[in-house]
Amino acid sequence: GTDEHGLKIQQAAAAAGLSPPELCLRISGLFRQVLAGAAVSFNVFTRTSEPQHQRAVCHFWGALQAAGALYKGCYQGWYCTPEECFLPESQLAEGRDAQGRPCKVSLESGHQVHWTKEENYMFRLSAFREPLQRWLQDNPGAISPEPFQQHALRWLDEDLPDLSVSRERHRHKWGIPVPGDSTQTIYVWVDALVNYLSAVGYPEVHGEWWPAACHVVGKDILRFHAIYWPALLMAAGLAPPERILVHSHWTVRGKKMSKSLGNVVDPVACMDQFTVDGFRYFLLRQGVPDRDCDYYEEKVIKVLNSELADALGGLLNRSTALSINPSSTYPRFSQSCFPKVLDHREAKGTGRASAEDYELLAAVASLPLQVATYFENFQIYKALECIALCVRQTNGFFQRHKPWKLDRKDPAEQLWLDTILHVTLECLRVFGLLLQPVVPHVADRLLSRLAVGPEERDLSGLTFLPRYHGQPCPLEGRQLGPDTGLLFHRLGSSAGQRAEAKSS
Repeated sequence: GTDEHGLKIQQAAAAAGLSPPELCLRISGLFRQVLAGAAVSFNVFTRTSEPQHQRAVCHFWGALQAAGALYKGCYQGWYCTPEECFLPESQLAEGRDAQGRPCKVSLESGHQVHWTKEENYMFRLSAFREPLQRWLQDNPGAISPEPFQQHALRWLDEDLPDLSVSRERHRHKWGIPVPGDSTQTIYVWVDALVNYLSAVGYPEVHGEWWPAACHVVGKDILRFHAIYWPALLMAAGLAPPERILVHSHWTVRGKKMSKSLGNVVDPVACMDQFTVDGFRYFLLRQGVPDRDCDYYEEKVIKVLNSELADALGGLLNRSTALSINPSSTYPRFSQSCFPKVLDHREAKGTGRASAEDYELLAAVASLPLQVATYFENFQIYKALECIALCVRQTNGFFQRHKPWKLDRKDPAEQLWLDTILHVTLECLRVFGLLLQPVVPHVADRLLSRLAVGPEERDLSGLTFLPRYHGQPCPLEGRQLGPDTGLLFHRLGSSAGQRAEAKSS
């Protein structure tokens, strides 16, 4: 959803000649559009300007007040409007304003800051140092990856002043008024953070979800989520979130994205160029949460051509080609060609199968649990690395046995040919099922080509190569789905190749 209140929104709306609600309606619509275009599904799209959210914020404010966590005080300091926060001297640097005059700027973002003195409501943050330290020490995985948990603990060793949680309303009109005090507006970060609660039905039905919730946040807003938010929750009588997953940023050729440098990557243009699935795959395959990752077009093209077009798409095309499978059916598996062994590590090659073939079966059989574990831990890049490795192993299996050279007129050769194809298609079926959350359109085309029906795509019932274990395979002998052409078109950097990629 969209966090819509605050001074910077108020100023942006005035600059655009719009009212803040008009600007927010337009911008939130653009976000919804991009999410839909990127095949991102969600249960709730929340907007902080909605009445239900505002009611939740007022209730939360009341809980803080009732707990004695708020008091009126005078606050002064350097305020950064784009970041909507006061910054200590340690987070400031010398810079220049738009007219070239010396000024103070945020060390992190480079945005100009202004000295501000106001009478505000203050939150007794200083009282929560020990509870926050205990929470993090008792829950080693509360913030992950682990280095970010250490960041938070170090912050708690420093000075922890009380937090200003309101702004003077005559300057900050676009926001939620403090209940019972029309001269003050609730601080936009308090308003925004309560969105995690309002989205799950606070104050009435949030208990169904809370505190078993995971927040996904950028490293630049870690302090708000790891220090301020848990303290506010504790003060309001609620538990901190079960987990805070922190992600790093994308750089472009080693440099931070910046409008002034002109190196900001447009996700809509990328989805046009690389396809929706291609762009999703690259970001999830190469994005490592605990460090910044570098983006450049040549890398995207290399990864997608190698792993989606050549390795996965090539394997599907070769194993379903009419020249190798003229009946266009899901071939039968022969246990005499590929007998079951108790331990793949001791398989010396039985029947027609080699020791490497048994290693492939073991790798693919263990893949669903590996992938599920990595997904649960938000290590999507590791899950995709495992899948890519198994795809390479399956290509090696297919290439090693050269089914196109086997003589179909010989019954024994036909049995082995069918077994090679059956094993290959079973591997592809597993890959397609596991890739559904990452590349939904590619996975759908792959599974449709293998004649895997919509009701057969549930990961919970995934069984690999049941015939190897003496169980029936419902797909065996089934007519394959229609040929959908190349699974993923190879990409290039020319305009013509981009158009071809888009059409795929």
